[in-house]
Amino acid sequence: MISFSKFFKENQFNQVAALLLLLLLLAIGGIPGYLTGHWQWKQPLPVTNLHELKQIRNTGLALPGWQTIEQSEQQIGEHKWSLQVMKKEGSQSQAILLLLPQNGPMDQPEVEWTDVNGWGRSRWGKWDIAQSRSAEFTVKQSEKLASNVVETKVEARFFRAATPQQTFAVLQWYAMPDGGNPSPFHWFLADQVAQWRKQRIPWVSVSILIPMEPLGQVEQSWSLAKSMGETVQSTLMAGPL
Repeated sequence: MISFSKFFKENQFNQVAALLLLLLLLAIGGIPGYLTGHWQWKQPLPVTNLHELKQIRNTGLALPGWQTIEQSEQQIGEHKWSLQVMKKEGSQSQAILLLLPQNGPMDQPEVEWTDVNGWGRSRWGKWDIAQSRSAEFTVKQSEKLASNVVETKVEARFFRAATPQQTFAVLQWYAMPDGGNPSPFHWFLADQVAQWRKQRIPWVSVSILIPMEPLGQVEQSWSLAKSMGETVQSTLMAGPL
């Protein structure tokens, strides 16, 4: 068994390593800007597929195996999201899909999970979050112009959100072209590395809300949440991302 002191030392080492990597990336990106006078944060590199990302707000996302019952643009916090009420084909299972795509070259993920929680409270009442855990699933995608199949890992946060009116199993992550993660910092590091190569990492904030029995066990909804999460990620990677 790993001792607490060893665990904290390892955790602290990982944080310091991440900070040093960030400083190195900032230095690498900042030195050319200092020498030429063209600062990257004043003239950010463009996001090549920004138009396709913005369309998500208006049209939502067509998911194989799911029927969209209703789609609208919803103000959540300071941003406008796509809200879709969906029904799984061949069953009675339903879900709410919330998508917030990147809106500009300087737009970055920040407080989306807090905004969704606040929206949920205003709609159904106070959210009592329980049974929270990290979650992983894998998306298989065929490489373009090749016969190889690439497996892409997505990390997400999975929990039960109980309100006076409704209980949900919630799955959340930031979708990116090469996977996903619930941490904005993860995207920031990936985007800094990409900018060093004169590229960008587009993103879409994803929240899946699956109705479940009041105060039930969220793990009973994991199979459906995982299946829908895989479909959302693969559809985004094959299209807007």
